[in-house]
Amino acid sequence: MNISVLAGMVSTVLFAVSYLPMLLKALRTRDLDSYSLGYLALSNAANAVHSVYVLSLPPGPIWALHFFYVVASALLLIWYLRFRSVHNHQTAPASPRRHHHEHHPSN
Repeated sequence: MNISVLAGMVSTVLFAVSYLPMLLKALRTRDLDSYSLGYLALSNAANAVHSVYVLSLPPGPIWALHFFYVVASALLLIWYLRFRSVHNHQTAPASPRRHHHEHHPSN
């Protein structure tokens, strides 16, 4: 086995393992407030464009790493869209209530 392929395999595993705690926390807490929709949308768009390049390469560790990034980015975007309304509803401050007996001056 070539040393560059071995390095690619090891780095792929390390990158994937480094992402897992973030993905698991996002799924467990459903709190993706630290992400922006713009970031997630651009990451997914970049992965789609980058796929053209990656798929032109011979199969190898880069394919596995790119596939992992595609899946992770897609999951984060899906979870962001799905969970933001649930999370925002749970953490939104109560809206002030108007009292029906308030006096409103009329002209």
